[in-house]
Amino acid sequence: MLSSILFYSLDKAIRQYRRMAQANIDRAGVAITIDQWLVLRVIEETDDLTQSDIAERVFKDQASVARMIRLLLDRGMLQAEPLPQDGRRTRLRVSAEGHRTLAALEPVVLNNRAVALQGLSENDLNTLRFLLEQIAANCSKQPE
Repeated sequence: MLSSILFYSLDKAIRQYRRMAQANIDRAGVAITIDQWLVLRVIEETDDLTQSDIAERVFKDQASVARMIRLLLDRGMLQAEPLPQDGRRTRLRVSAEGHRTLAALEPVVLNNRAVALQGLSENDLNTLRFLLEQIAANCSKQPE
């Protein structure tokens, strides 16, 4: 039975969370997807990343990240500044509009997390975090 497979349950939880979170973002009237929000947040946290670095951090392929970056640039949420030492590269920075969007979504994101983690103690969360990191480490040791 699928429900007895741990990774099925994990994927189900993630998909349910993303559905709920996106619905709440939409209800808040902010025109952005969860993945676009993730890209914006990653760039806000570290603004000197390559597209492949960003893709790795948000668990998406480079082509998808390139499309999201282009859309965020077109919507004025990101700015691209040419690097003086390398004219082929640009540094992505979150624009004022991007910061406004992130700020508008902060309460929605915090509420989404609170709803999803309701009933879990701090100890439960620490254990879950540890176990998920262990699974990720186990998987990264395997040859691809």
